[in-house]
Amino acid sequence: MKKYFVDLAERVAATAAFTFLSVFTVADLSTAKDAGVAAAAAALTLVKGALAGYVSGGNQAGLTSGK
Repeated sequence: MKKYFVDLAERVAATAAFTFLSVFTVADLSTAKDAGVAAAAAALTLVKGALAGYVSGGNQAGLTSGK
């Protein structure tokens, strides 16, 4: 189960960082708006990871089989 939480945390953090940097460099919006978009993307990644954990029985945070 610990591996699942580490996997999920990495996915959420990466999504937040990549989204923030993408929006900041491409759209050049204010930092507060960028943070909001990144937080929304990270929240959706968290929901997807929770769903994947439920489907996989807590083994992984991704929806692929992992094989």
